[in-house]
Amino acid sequence: MEAIAPTVARQRCRVVVRGIVQGVGFRPFVYRLARELDLDGWVRNDGAGVTIEAVGDAEAIAALLRRLRDDAPPLARVDSVSRDDSGTASPGALRTGFAVVDSERGPATTAVGPDAATCPDCLEELLAPADRRYRYAFINCTHCGPRYTITRELPYDRASTSMAGFALCPDCRTEYASPIDRRFHAEPNACPVCGPRLALVDAQGRSLTDGDPVAATVARLLRGEIVAVKGLGGFHLACDARNAAAVAALRRRKAREEKPFAVMVAGRASLAPLAEVDSAEAALLQSRERPIVLLRKCSETDALLPGVAPGLAWLGAMLPATPLQVLLFHEAAGRPPGTAWMEAPQPLVLVMTSANPGGEPLVTANDEALARLAGIADAWLLHDRDIVIRCDDSVLRALPAAQFVRRARGYTPRAIRLPRAGPAVVATGGHFKNTVCVTRGDEAFVSEHVGDLDNAATCAALEDSVAHLVAILDVEPAAVAHDLHPDFFSTRLAARLAAQWRVPALAVQHHHAHVAAVVAERRLDGPVLGLALDGVGLGSDGAAWGGELLRVDGARCERLGRLRPLRLPGGDRAAREPWRMAAAAFHLAGDGARIARRFADEPGAATVAALLDRGFNAPETSSLGRWFDAAAGVLDVRRRMAFEGQAAMLLEGLAASHGAVPPERSLYAIDAANELDLLPLVLRIAERGDPGWGAAVFHATLACALAEWVERAAAARQVRTVAAAGGCMLNAVLAAALRRELAARGLGLHEAGAVPPNDGGLALGQAWVALQMLKTP
Repeated sequence: MEAIAPTVARQRCRVVVRGIVQGVGFRPFVYRLARELDLDGWVRNDGAGVTIEAVGDAEAIAALLRRLRDDAPPLARVDSVSRDDSGTASPGALRTGFAVVDSERGPATTAVGPDAATCPDCLEELLAPADRRYRYAFINCTHCGPRYTITRELPYDRASTSMAGFALCPDCRTEYASPIDRRFHAEPNACPVCGPRLALVDAQGRSLTDGDPVAATVARLLRGEIVAVKGLGGFHLACDARNAAAVAALRRRKAREEKPFAVMVAGRASLAPLAEVDSAEAALLQSRERPIVLLRKCSETDALLPGVAPGLAWLGAMLPATPLQVLLFHEAAGRPPGTAWMEAPQPLVLVMTSANPGGEPLVTANDEALARLAGIADAWLLHDRDIVIRCDDSVLRALPAAQFVRRARGYTPRAIRLPRAGPAVVATGGHFKNTVCVTRGDEAFVSEHVGDLDNAATCAALEDSVAHLVAILDVEPAAVAHDLHPDFFSTRLAARLAAQWRVPALAVQHHHAHVAAVVAERRLDGPVLGLALDGVGLGSDGAAWGGELLRVDGARCERLGRLRPLRLPGGDRAAREPWRMAAAAFHLAGDGARIARRFADEPGAATVAALLDRGFNAPETSSLGRWFDAAAGVLDVRRRMAFEGQAAMLLEGLAASHGAVPPERSLYAIDAANELDLLPLVLRIAERGDPGWGAAVFHATLACALAEWVERAAAARQVRTVAAAGGCMLNAVLAAALRRELAARGLGLHEAGAVPPNDGGLALGQAWVALQMLKTP
């Protein structure tokens, strides 16, 4: 009698994968994996993320669980893989193959991914003359293209995006429906037959070309015109960066006198004469996020790019993030086949600056662009795919690790893992560089950069950002956190939302929130010594703070020390005119008569001296930002600032160019009340009057003084965990020196990495403090 082979028991299990697993090719990845492992069952998108029902032998199911993490698609982020066994299948049963089934709606616990730059495969097709998508400006697949900026709701399906109105042609539908195609369920999938289209128009919306809009756009740019170009998250204003007249016209029309512009080049090789690029910076430039990266200028940069970033040591540069941007450079290069040309230096350098006239939100809609950019742009390169969520370019530095200046496209709304889970909290941020934060479980979702809340349009954008994040994350907030300042629009919005949702509105002091943002993202436990170093924030005593040594422990914050206060002669005007802060330093030294002599050419010098004498309209501030202004003022680096932080940026550039100098330990003092006095330092650099040396000594001595301040507190309080935040921590020279000084004292330094250290990260800190308030009885 023939022996019967033993049957292998087959198992059935339900697997739920959470994280960024929708819109990134995860279902086709699971399908291919299941076929390879001879598994039956199905996979679908739902509110939780991706759910899989798998039937097969134990070894195959174990391999599936392992490879879901290890081999996930490049844009995916797998946070958890949970398994629920539902029993043993009978031999031979349920062998029905493996399928991708329709999505199921439900409470959202997943997230949509950020937008991603054109992948290598799509780039090859874009520039291959024989490909059906040759030079098609909206090519994409599951590994690249728009995500967050086109998504209205979850689950992430085409019907939930701004691609809903574009019916797929037969070829695209075949790709979309095939689990083995890399465009399987690529929701923005399209081609020249069925997808979005470009148009180059004038201010009245009339077509400017019967031919290729890209070719006509490049011709206009090379003639010195300014073109508004619709991107992923909004419009750019573009011009030829080598054309001094075009750059000057853009500055004049946009009323942007000196604030630096960012530039875009075809590839890394094209940056060689313009900026120094190390391996870390190159990795950031070429990453799928495609941010603007701040790079050290070369000696000839300002001559090659006149008026682009005047007087500064750094140049903001980026590489093309979209197929349309690639095509602009491809056209200028003469349409060479393939991608090799991008690795060679290309002459075209474009200014690519955000189209946000008057400090208002980034322009996103076609009609809005024609109206708001009239008088600025000479032509408009439009397309008919709607931008659902505005999202500006992200800006980073790579020293020594990636640090955000602005967190937006490519990174938003990527979740930040929190130390612990808690109820949902909404945080409305501050007044400047506003962002929103919404928590869900143990994740924090920080919005795109909203901007300064100086106008009604930006305030409306803040409201829209809150509504969108709350809706797309499907949360019911338990509290709304906000800044302590009662006059901020973000504070008033928080009160209104709290009343609407019938939850508490929780005020969080500005500098407490700065340090708490670092605590949250670095997942620090226990008390922390925090350096909060910025321009201004309302203190718990009603005064203007900005140079604070704090002890932060969850919801509790204790002020251990402050910088010696300077007066602000003329109030907020002093924060824009560094010579006034220099005058305040001279007056603090008891040498008010020096103001009239030193600033004899300033018509307001006598008035400023009088204000300081009487203490009238001259409130005190402990802000480190104002001490930077005082240093810039006494060195005559800058009398008046054309944009926020300009004097400190110029001072930083001078220090970097001069090179390292030893700190002067005799030029600061820490008194019994733990007040750090920088006045001797400012007076010394004023006495010598050498801007380069003065800037270098100011940075070196300031870092030494801050480190000693922290060291004393660490010994007195028995706390050795140190965090630093605030806008001053964007100063690369100061931050590097502070790390060295603390390390020499046996202290490490925790800094912001997932959000900017400036007010762009404030909402994260507010949310984390609010969560601690909710759990504190």
